[in-house]
Amino acid sequence: MIKLIGAVLILVATSWAGFEAARHLTERPRQLRQLKVALQSLEAEIMYGHTPLADATKNISKQLEKPLSWFFESFANKLEKASLTVKEAWQESLDDVWKNTAYKTAELEIMKQFGETLGQHDRYTQQKHIQLALTHLEREELDARDKQNRYERMVKSLGVLSGLLLVILLI
Repeated sequence: MIKLIGAVLILVATSWAGFEAARHLTERPRQLRQLKVALQSLEAEIMYGHTPLADATKNISKQLEKPLSWFFESFANKLEKASLTVKEAWQESLDDVWKNTAYKTAELEIMKQFGETLGQHDRYTQQKHIQLALTHLEREELDARDKQNRYERMVKSLGVLSGLLLVILLI
């Protein structure tokens, strides 16, 4: 009886690990789409709303889901309360929230580069920088969807099958 309970626990644990890895593969393209929408909203706020950056990012944070909303909320708060430059506030907000996302280092680099230029130029140049970041994020989203399509089912199956292998080896 104890062997059976142990076997079930092993199977459940490895299956859970496989499904969790597959969830990460699913989450990344979804969060990339959200990030692109957020940057497009930021572009609209800057170009057409003439909204100050702190107010624009606060508005955007209310429209997004977590963890991306945390990033924009943190950024807006740092701009309003701390005596930081836009670049420093952007970087600190990235550092605070990034570990809670499904993004890879390529997206982090894109966002860091974008943060370098944020608030440094006039509206039209800023719009070009936003478009550049969106182009890079589009490329990353296509890569993330490709990986999701290729590996999601395999990772789920691998979790279940590795559990079965362990159970067979231990019994």
